[in-house]
Amino acid sequence: MSKYTIEDFVNQSCQQDRGEGVFELETPRMLELNLNGSIWTKMGAMVSYRGDVRFTREGIMDRGVGNLLKKAVSGEGTRLTKAEGRGQVYLADAGKKITIIRLQGESISINGSDLLAFETTVQFDIKMLKKVSGMLSGGLFNVRLTGSGMVAFTTHYDPVTLMVTPGNPVITDPNATVAWSGNLEPQIRMDVSFKTFLGRGSGESIQTEFSGNGFVVIQPYEEVTFQAS
Repeated sequence: MSKYTIEDFVNQSCQQDRGEGVFELETPRMLELNLNGSIWTKMGAMVSYRGDVRFTREGIMDRGVGNLLKKAVSGEGTRLTKAEGRGQVYLADAGKKITIIRLQGESISINGSDLLAFETTVQFDIKMLKKVSGMLSGGLFNVRLTGSGMVAFTTHYDPVTLMVTPGNPVITDPNATVAWSGNLEPQIRMDVSFKTFLGRGSGESIQTEFSGNGFVVIQPYEEVTFQAS
């Protein structure tokens, strides 16, 4: 029997309706949105769609003047597009693995460059890590999501979740940090020594510290968004 025919390929890779609801993982790296209304998506993440769907970029003045400065300096990673209408929209981001979570009155903060999509029932705000002004450039902003609804974010390879407990803080590389529970407030730690300036430091001079009670999601990949200025 003949193998590797076009029919075989189509049968193996054809899109399938798995009945998972509004957010459906078509593959581990492709998200299908079964759209009937509106959903926020990462700008540039749409790879295909069908149906009556319109895409509108979030304006810099949306949600008030107080959001103007944040939108002006937060970079491409946190810019959003609203998909509206009825149909199927397919999202992907550089082949990264996609994770779907359902918020049930909770909150989570996600690195702006890793946020892929979320329902409009979820409230969002762009936040800046404290005590970093003048220290770092790029990747300073994360998106805090609160309420009820579906959220999708991406990671390079499989994510790992570390639990944070009182008296046992978790220290992470900011470039490998993807998300954390909404009740945590990360702080930047600077491990700068004479050796660092001589080029003999550990290479981990910028760190993120999480203290309290919650969790932190990391990935086995350092995506260079945080840089020393």
